[in-house]
Amino acid sequence: MAQAVKAHTGGRLVAETLEALGAEAAFGVPGIHALAIWDGLRTSSIRSVGLRTELNAGFGADGYARSKGWPAVLLLSTGPGALVSLAALMEAATAHVPVVAIASQIPRDLIGRGRGYLHELPDQLASFAPVVKWAGRAESDEEVPELLQSAWGQAMTPPSGPVFVEIPVDILAGETAVSPPKEREGAAVVFTTASQADIAELAQILNDAERPVLWAGGGVLRAHGWEELAELARALDAPVATTYMGKGAFPADDPLSLGSACDEGAYKEALEDADVVLAVGTELGAETTAQYQLAFSGTLVQIDAAKERIGATYPALGLVGDANWTLSALLPHIEPKARDGAARAARVRERIEEGLAEQDRELERGLLETIREAVPPGTVTAWDMTILAYWAAAHFPVTEPRRFLYPLGSGTLGYAWPAALGAAVALPGTPALAVVGDGGFLYGTQELAAARQYGLDVVVLVVDDGGYGILREYQRDTFGETYAVDLGEPDYVALAAAYGVPAERTTPEELGAALGRAFAYDGPALVHLPTFLQMWTPTE
Repeated sequence: MAQAVKAHTGGRLVAETLEALGAEAAFGVPGIHALAIWDGLRTSSIRSVGLRTELNAGFGADGYARSKGWPAVLLLSTGPGALVSLAALMEAATAHVPVVAIASQIPRDLIGRGRGYLHELPDQLASFAPVVKWAGRAESDEEVPELLQSAWGQAMTPPSGPVFVEIPVDILAGETAVSPPKEREGAAVVFTTASQADIAELAQILNDAERPVLWAGGGVLRAHGWEELAELARALDAPVATTYMGKGAFPADDPLSLGSACDEGAYKEALEDADVVLAVGTELGAETTAQYQLAFSGTLVQIDAAKERIGATYPALGLVGDANWTLSALLPHIEPKARDGAARAARVRERIEEGLAEQDRELERGLLETIREAVPPGTVTAWDMTILAYWAAAHFPVTEPRRFLYPLGSGTLGYAWPAALGAAVALPGTPALAVVGDGGFLYGTQELAAARQYGLDVVVLVVDDGGYGILREYQRDTFGETYAVDLGEPDYVALAAAYGVPAERTTPEELGAALGRAFAYDGPALVHLPTFLQMWTPTE
């Protein structure tokens, strides 16, 4: 497999093309067939971040892209290495995160022949095509620049999402005279826009409304449309609800904010009683709509970049287009009018607060408050599929866009820790916090080594209940007993020390001080919090 170093290989062409497209970071795990790409990165301005598994590299790329609003590159080797990334790419696909995955492939003349070449799959491309937004293969070195440009453009075109490109090893390792695109030559990004007639019709519906509500999803964040959303809300004097994935699209401390507690009765009533609901950048999925039980009494209008999603869950009037562009086009047609929006929003927040206060959940609520007070301003928080994260999705206030990372696209366990590492790469100088359960953290404890190696300013809070806490609750409620949800575990403080990462064990009462010390370190740190948490009961 060893080959002499060549002056200008296909792998170097890949790196040069990515650099010209504006790539700033690449995550991955080196593999024998893909080494030529890593060699190309060696002399590139692109920052290479080698994580310990392809799953975590995929989550790292996802966290980078969500927090930066710019595509991340994910580098994969042929066959088993590539396949390990599929769960991360599924999350990126369902959350519309622009990850550009590039995998090596066996030599062109052996693809599909079943001759037992190292890492050979019957059809690697077919393994990825159903998961990602777009997939393609380079059949020659001449195709590499154009193929990567197409992939980059597809990843960024609304609705954005992950793409997959495979390049055979003989192209990567072979010499080439092909030149990359000119520096910073942009990829083709296609924006679908609504007609002026449709914009004017929607404006008239909103101007005539007496009790409008705006409902913002993750599409507002991806489109960089939060300023336009806020301007529209103030012109209409309309309360703004956000979905779990849309947290931060509208500041939680704004008087017009309804928050993101989608299962609370007061929140649902605000949407059900509105005479017009403008849903922007949300697919109105099951977790958002109380398993599709939400019932609108007024007119539902959807703004979405994907035509097929409009009306797919609920009958709706639709405008197909990027959230930023569509809201910008809508604003000049809006007639400002007082509608008592802040008072309506305040009543919703008060009812939710009263309902929580009636339950014996001071531990869980206190932990959220402690975390909120302990994190430095602007901190990116990444949350795993764990009980405290479910609390946070509904009740943790987020006041800035792209600072709350949550894997509800696919409900992917193990996401938060590597995603926080990706966010730290994306935003140097901005601290990051990963909140994980012990079960989810065990997917990626080895990335403590990567965090230390790259000096990433990330704190991981391990909320340890000795197993899969939320599954315990579901099992107990459904079957009366639990089984297979308790875990034998390491000493997390000793484990972190073995990787050279400062760590301490704490209590709920001392958590704030422990987090303060962790954020004061230069580089990563771990805080271990053994405690048992419970879910709350949404109020009707």
